[in-house]
Amino acid sequence: MLDNNIKNQLKSHFNSLSDPIELVIAVDGGKKSQELKQLADDLASLSSLITVKEATDKQRIPSMTVVSPTRNTEITFAGIPMGHEFTSLVLALLHSGGHQAKVSDADKASILSLETELNFEMYISLSCQTCPQVVQAINLMAALNPKVKATMIDGALFQEEVSAKNIMAVPTVYLNGEPFSQGGIGLTEILNKVDKNAGAKQAAALNNKDVFDMLVIGGGPAGSAAAIYSARKGLNTGVVAERFGGQVADTVGIENFISVKATEGPKLVAHLEEHVKEYDVDIMKSQRAKSLKRGEHLEIELENGAVLQAKSVVLATGARWRTMNVPGEQEYKGKGVAFCPHCDGPLFKGKPVAVIGGGNSGIEAAIDLANIVSHVTVLEFADTLRADEVLIRKARSLPNITIIKSAQTTEVLGDGNKVTGLVYKDRTSGELKTVALAGIFVQIGLVPNTDWLKDSGIELTRFGEIVIDAKGATTLPGVYAAGDATTTPFKQIIIAMGSGATASLGAFDYLIRLGQGSDSAAA
Repeated sequence: MLDNNIKNQLKSHFNSLSDPIELVIAVDGGKKSQELKQLADDLASLSSLITVKEATDKQRIPSMTVVSPTRNTEITFAGIPMGHEFTSLVLALLHSGGHQAKVSDADKASILSLETELNFEMYISLSCQTCPQVVQAINLMAALNPKVKATMIDGALFQEEVSAKNIMAVPTVYLNGEPFSQGGIGLTEILNKVDKNAGAKQAAALNNKDVFDMLVIGGGPAGSAAAIYSARKGLNTGVVAERFGGQVADTVGIENFISVKATEGPKLVAHLEEHVKEYDVDIMKSQRAKSLKRGEHLEIELENGAVLQAKSVVLATGARWRTMNVPGEQEYKGKGVAFCPHCDGPLFKGKPVAVIGGGNSGIEAAIDLANIVSHVTVLEFADTLRADEVLIRKARSLPNITIIKSAQTTEVLGDGNKVTGLVYKDRTSGELKTVALAGIFVQIGLVPNTDWLKDSGIELTRFGEIVIDAKGATTLPGVYAAGDATTTPFKQIIIAMGSGATASLGAFDYLIRLGQGSDSAAA
């Protein structure tokens, strides 16, 4: 199951185990069960502290539960945790075996203070790049507190269960049998939902922070670059991020990042965070900015009520998926209306779907989905496709892709529980047409995350982009901006990084001229 290279790496990692681990497997004679059994045996062969035994209660087959007899904790994987979830399995083993988890003192205290029984069920797909973030956060809670139980469920293997609960997007999390969350969610945000006092405690701690020399809002490529450049100048630097990595965390293949032939979004995000942590940067995750105003210093109010103060600010809030803004879209979001074909595509195996948008992202989505679903209908508003010709040729070569141009989606149809189709207008004839579908993947571009800045005094374009000059300066003194949220014309990872560095250097120059910043000249 595991090749020798991975075995050697794991054997090295398992040297840090101090406590015994039991792998309790529920299997039958099926192929997937045998794969899981082989995986469990391979893991056990790498450490004398890991043993395998068969479950007596076989609720889900195949499944494997990581048990710590020392702490009485349980973390279950229903399915085979390979692909993007292999790291989740390795971390579950390490944390269950006594290896210290990387978690803030505040979050650890919140986890240990939980006194009620919490049974989390996390429905995922192995191709989902957002899912591991959620799985690892909840698994960490389960590894530290025996009152928390965590079960990862591969929706592709347990389709009857997924269908019964009308799960049409991943990650979807249930808590004690009731819907808890859908989409990406971080550890701090999870704790805020299960521990009613957590938010107030976090806000109090944030309010007590010293004034930052430079406060970066956003943890994507632009925000990471800005934080690194600021910290290297010797400035007291903070980063506020709802989730580290932003949209890049949802990106599958990256092949235009200069000097790196190919990588994946989650890998790049991990490297970004690791690089930022090399410096003395205060990273405040799972926090969302609510407003910005100038008092004695620049003041950033967060959604939890905390107020952070800074001498300069770099806005790097990025962008989010653009929606169609048609009837039924919001009602069926997560119930058939989706934005990530790589994450949610496996849930529509063998079913007909539509892709809205004929740009590169739309045509790439159609090609990927064609390998999973029964049929893909691509709807493009314009009379021509905007995707690269090589992608268009590939899409047209696939027998289960239909491309319709001059098509304006007017309504999402559903039965109250899930999507059943859509209505579009033929822009040439004006005729309304209906397409029966199980899912709709929206791929029509991005919208800058700047709604919270409308009363800040910062100039925005009619598209919501932050207007900046050559140094990244906005119209509010001391506030700079970078990346996809700005008027920078091309929205690319490498350009965002460069603009983050530019904005940070611009803010540093501002502080120097005011005599407020560090006089460090570190390069």
